Amino acid sequence: MKSKSKTRKPVALMVALMLVLVAIIALFYRFGFNLSNTGLPDIQLPPGFKIEVYADDIGTSYLSSPGPNAGPRMMLVKDNVLFASVPSEGKIVAIKDGNAGKKADRAYTFIEGLNTPHGIDFFDGWFYIAEENRAVRVREKGGVADMNTLQVLVDGLPAGDHFTRTIKIYNNSLFLSVGSSCNVCIESDERRAAITVCNLDGTNCRTFARGLRNAVGFVFQDGRMYATENGRDWLGDDAPPDEINIVEEGRNYGWPTCFGKNIHDTDFDKNTYIRNPCMEPFEAESFADLQAHSAPLGLAFYNGDRFPEKYRGGLFVAFHGSWNRDEPTGYKIVSIDMKSLAVEDFATGWLRGNTVLGRPVDIIVWNGDMYVSDDNAGRIYRIYYQG
Repeated sequence: MKSKSKTRKPVALMVALMLVLVAIIALFYRFGFNLSNTGLPDIQLPPGFKIEVYADDIGTSYLSSPGPNAGPRMMLVKDNVLFASVPSEGKIVAIKDGNAGKKADRAYTFIEGLNTPHGIDFFDGWFYIAEENRAVRVREKGGVADMNTLQVLVDGLPAGDHFTRTIKIYNNSLFLSVGSSCNVCIESDERRAAITVCNLDGTNCRTFARGLRNAVGFVFQDGRMYATENGRDWLGDDAPPDEINIVEEGRNYGWPTCFGKNIHDTDFDKNTYIRNPCMEPFEAESFADLQAHSAPLGLAFYNGDRFPEKYRGGLFVAFHGSWNRDEPTGYKIVSIDMKSLAVEDFATGWLRGNTVLGRPVDIIVWNGDMYVSDDNAGRIYRIYYQG
């Protein structure tokens, strides 16, 4: 009997391991598996446009999962050097094209030892960096961060769940976005699901705008702030819409009780009202509605002169891609006409069936070309127009 018992145990263990392996494979098929880590995916672009890998092997993620993956996220260009945050590795990298060949030939660590660094900006001799729990600034010396100059500007930011922090300097002020702590809830910390504005030295911080569940990317154009918004989950495949908002001081952009064009979220808010609570004076409707669960992150206006006329002054948005939709969506870049608000596919092909080949994150325009970070494939792409 002992002999049979000893025989059954290895068999049972093998069966258990097989079940675990099947479950892991199922997850790969559900969320996607990066199978193209060396070759450029077949990205579809409008006629006349080309795409190339500008920089490669910047933190590579093989398993595509919700939220940030291992590769580069937000970007900045200063003095012809491209800087990119790599939150998973706690660092900012500097990427150079020393031969002016439109392809990076060197990448090195600019600063490391940070806590999930995400947003980065530069102003008046300082690099501003947003970590999960704080915002700091540092000067440069010899091509790297001079740690003797590091200053903590805003400390004790709430951590957890949506942990990316984006920072921008505009009009001599520091703007900092912090996402929600949950899918849908009433926040106890006013800094969450909001954009905060501070003095450049981190003093006099106050809420600039609220009701923004997760405004990962925001830019300034013609004196206005435009921000992406990732809507809540579990209202079906096509609701609520993701959004582009024109963010104004003192306004409430709806979450958790409203979304889109002042639509009341009755799934969450069960209270009874005499009129639509989303139509109050300080409630602001979305500027543009996007496909639900696309996960819009970075955005950029095309202010260059190399793209065709139809794209000049237009807005480009990076869709990181869905994770809880029956039919996956996103994994692409779209363009938005600022007059008609028509949304069109611009760069597609990072999703093939259920296989994820890349996840666009941030967009910048540099010398008339577009640069796109991909935190799943660990790359930065250059998109340009040949005509």
